[in-house]
Amino acid sequence: METATVHLLAPTPPPSSSARRREELRAQLAGRTASLIGSAASLATSIPNLTLYRYTAPSVPDWVSYEPSIALVVQGKKRVILGGTHFDYGPSRFLLTSLDLPVTSQVIGASPEAPYLCLRLKLDIAVVGELLSRDPDPAPWPRKSEPAMATAETTAELLDAFCRLMDLHHAPQDIGFMSGLIQREIIYRILQSAEGQRLRAIATLGDSNQRTARAIEWIREHYTQPLRMETLARIACRGVSTLHHHFRALTSMTPLQYQKQLRLYEARRRMLVDGLDAASAAFEVGYESASQFNREYCRVFGQPPMRDVRALRVVGEGA
Repeated sequence: METATVHLLAPTPPPSSSARRREELRAQLAGRTASLIGSAASLATSIPNLTLYRYTAPSVPDWVSYEPSIALVVQGKKRVILGGTHFDYGPSRFLLTSLDLPVTSQVIGASPEAPYLCLRLKLDIAVVGELLSRDPDPAPWPRKSEPAMATAETTAELLDAFCRLMDLHHAPQDIGFMSGLIQREIIYRILQSAEGQRLRAIATLGDSNQRTARAIEWIREHYTQPLRMETLARIACRGVSTLHHHFRALTSMTPLQYQKQLRLYEARRRMLVDGLDAASAAFEVGYESASQFNREYCRVFGQPPMRDVRALRVVGEGA
């Protein structure tokens, strides 16, 4: 007589107290975010540097520029593409951006029942440097340059700090004093993480990443001008080939590709917002040839400039 073998499944262990605490704080923050933003797609809050976002459906890819910031998603999921690198993040991981970077951004998890909710806090690099100057035991420098964008674990301590920052909306008289203190705490929490080394390296004078950051800043301020690598190398105080290597490591792009992205994004904005035609927008952002602008625009955005802008306006009217 055959006997049946019964395989007993081990019971699923209950979530740890730390995991429960994170979920409680995430739920609180999601509720406060949803209440404050209402039905809007975005809201620049009364708290300096803090903007809220809400989507009720996945979005189409959008080409935007991210400044140094932390993006904390409390519901839903998002994907950001820097060069050829994908960064997916949601409630369990936040996105840290340490430099001004042109990226492709797309909400990939959202619904009317569970909207995508995100808090984006712009980081003051001067404050980062101030906190680092007080560190009696600085962490060792990274051995190599890494992208100036990363995802990191969302901890209970970080969520708690954001909850207290959001609570200031109920005590507006405290915003002027308390928001700066809490934002300093948030930056401190980021710097203590492994991924915070990217921010640490860029904010500290003398490090190779910081010197490359100076070259990136110069391109942003002079993107309409012709780009000469020898000039850029002098600004960064390094050789052309070394700068090229570190630049690509930080941004996932070459300096020329970076400048091109900035020009195309700005031309798109001027056509959409200021009503410029394609040729005028091209010349204002530094192109000398309208045909070259059209070719590169199609390559990045998938269709000719004015057709793309008309499509964007239709989407905006239907939002």
